[in-house]
Amino acid sequence: MSKPLKQIHLAAHFPGVNNTTVWSDPRAGSHIEFSSFVHFARTAERAKFDFLFLAEGLRLREQGGQIYDLDVVGRPDTFTVLAALAAVTEHLGLTGTINSTFNEPYEVARQFASLDHLSGGRSAWNVVTSWDAFTGENFRRGGFLPQEERYSRAKEFLATANELLDSWHGDEILADQETGTFLRDAKAGAFVHTGQHFDIHGQFNVPRSPQGRPVVFQAGDSEEGREFAASSADAIFSRYAALEPGRAFYRDVKSRLAKYGRRSDQLLILPAASFVLGDTDAEAEELAKEVRRAQVSGATAIKHLEFVWNRDLSSYDPDGPLPDVDPVVSEEHISRGRAQVRMYRDPLATAREWRELAAANKWSIRDLVIETGNRQNFIGAPATVARTINDFVQADASDGFILVPHLTPGGLDAFADQVVPLLQEQGVFRTEYEGPTLRDHLGLTHPDQVGGNQRAAS
Repeated sequence: MSKPLKQIHLAAHFPGVNNTTVWSDPRAGSHIEFSSFVHFARTAERAKFDFLFLAEGLRLREQGGQIYDLDVVGRPDTFTVLAALAAVTEHLGLTGTINSTFNEPYEVARQFASLDHLSGGRSAWNVVTSWDAFTGENFRRGGFLPQEERYSRAKEFLATANELLDSWHGDEILADQETGTFLRDAKAGAFVHTGQHFDIHGQFNVPRSPQGRPVVFQAGDSEEGREFAASSADAIFSRYAALEPGRAFYRDVKSRLAKYGRRSDQLLILPAASFVLGDTDAEAEELAKEVRRAQVSGATAIKHLEFVWNRDLSSYDPDGPLPDVDPVVSEEHISRGRAQVRMYRDPLATAREWRELAAANKWSIRDLVIETGNRQNFIGAPATVARTINDFVQADASDGFILVPHLTPGGLDAFADQVVPLLQEQGVFRTEYEGPTLRDHLGLTHPDQVGGNQRAAS
């Protein structure tokens, strides 16, 4: 008997100003004005996507002590945007990245419970930690925690938030107008939590929401991150969008679920993926090259090289050869708050490798950055892209994808109009939403149901 076809999950990552976005394109719009969020969200909902995803930036990143304006120029508050989008959408899930290092469980639980009520059960929380003291300077604690402590705090943070959300069971509100009795139990929402990171007690003031708890996402790739996802998350935001690495990651994370009493279908694996469409595969390949060159201007190429060299390279020609000086190896780095710094743990070795590549291929600095940087994951005519996405999912390299277009806000339009109908024709993507909540879209059990996905608050 042949294996039944898996249903594909699709989501849309709102593209802030970063190294994916081509903000200089004449078709690009604002990354802050509400009209951009509305256009993007409504396109995703028209295409029957599971959810919209917002990343988080708690501090503007710097290079050489100055704001890195080729990347993030600002990002509005996540909850404000998602609450506003709840009013202009009906089905689309609303996923926000909220940090567990600097926030408090009570306020985050209250915000997500409120969003879940406002949206009719469409909220989701991407739980992240913060790795650098630079971001922490914006907060009262200074913010830096070693990696093992960050995950320890994150686990207790999520468990504590779940305790608060579960402090209402859903049957407390009587609202009997004849007797004047509003609550069956005057102690509804009462909680006590004592732990390593949090010692709080009181009453949670938002009643049980439609989903009970928000859907929980996790985005870490470390050993701690994979275990955290296996024990506590409903979905993991993976960076493995190539077939074989994706299959290896899929097997590894799914194999960890059993020891937490969970089934394989209780954790979805959703890599981020970018795409370029053309009328033909050849046209799409040419367009992809144009997009890459637009994403990596000369100035961007120099800034990217500085991630590794850790020195001012502004005097170098981006269309010329790589520097003959070596990187500066130091705990102090000119690129503050950037995750890329952690990618190059041995800058001297990286510099040697890049010089060899550049010499062998006659690459300039800009050529090198283009060729070694992030590539579009899906390039081709709509039929090619639809087939490739389906092949990945059926091969258990993912359960679907979180798509990151390179244009705001219209970069998702062509995918919605040209690729989604092909997936629907293949019977691997919905033609209508299955229910009102994000849990319905994702095929996840409500936490109140017996035998459901009881994410450990223990």
